[in-house]
Amino acid sequence: MTVTSMTGYFETSGTVGDRGWTLAVKSVNGRGLDVRVRVPAALDGLDLAIKRRVAEKLARGSVSVTLGLESGATGTLRINDAMLEAVRAAADTMVRKGQAAPARADGLLALPGVMTDCDPGLDGDARAVLEAAVLDGLDDVLQGLVQARRDEGARLTPVLTGLVDELAATVDAAAQRAGDREAAARSRMEQALTRLTGLDSAVPEDRLAQELALIAVKADVFEEIDRLRAHLDEARSLLNQAAPKGRRLDFLSQELNREANTLCAKSGDVALTRLGMTLKSLIDRLREQALNVE
Repeated sequence: MTVTSMTGYFETSGTVGDRGWTLAVKSVNGRGLDVRVRVPAALDGLDLAIKRRVAEKLARGSVSVTLGLESGATGTLRINDAMLEAVRAAADTMVRKGQAAPARADGLLALPGVMTDCDPGLDGDARAVLEAAVLDGLDDVLQGLVQARRDEGARLTPVLTGLVDELAATVDAAAQRAGDREAAARSRMEQALTRLTGLDSAVPEDRLAQELALIAVKADVFEEIDRLRAHLDEARSLLNQAAPKGRRLDFLSQELNREANTLCAKSGDVALTRLGMTLKSLIDRLREQALNVE
């Protein structure tokens, strides 16, 4: 039995020359496959290759890929003179108005955009080597992420199978109650017709059969029970397949809920209605868990 979750996290890091890089991939639930990539400006365009590789490994999930890149050792700090002058002038104005104390140099230099790390950049060959290293690292990260999602899926498997088993047992109980209800309905109908007609003798069998037939047509739930069982059989089959199954399990949960609603509406019996409500509760739990499955 193979169940894969959509939740997982994995990261790796490496160095190329005097540059270090870190790569992290996080996956959470999603209706389809949604890949979002953040890369430094120095490697602009690499996000497209990253998205393609993620799509080759994953079928569903909201996936975030973040690439961090340390500047080369030859980088230098540069002061943005224009911004520094503008900030200093604004600070002086506030001091004259008594709105602030005189600004310190370290405070001005710490403001965003005043001092920047001037990266010397990457030439064509250096960039190609770095991109190749990052993509190799991505393959390792994706392999780790897939395993993490499988491990989470392994923990989901007994939960899903347990819910399907509980549903099947409840459907069997509903089928038994529906059968018992027919015999009880016959007895109640005989008593009701006798009271209404004021007859001392028993109600004619053919008349009783006609009335019971009308009630049976309106209150028959065995078609719903048959469909519930068929959907549960398909759910078991899906759980034993290796292919992604989350979408189909979600759809089956909706179909199961529809049949449970109809069963409750047609039950006409307190005990059977309670079983129908139990079904709905279990189906809600099944669907909630199915949303975690790839």
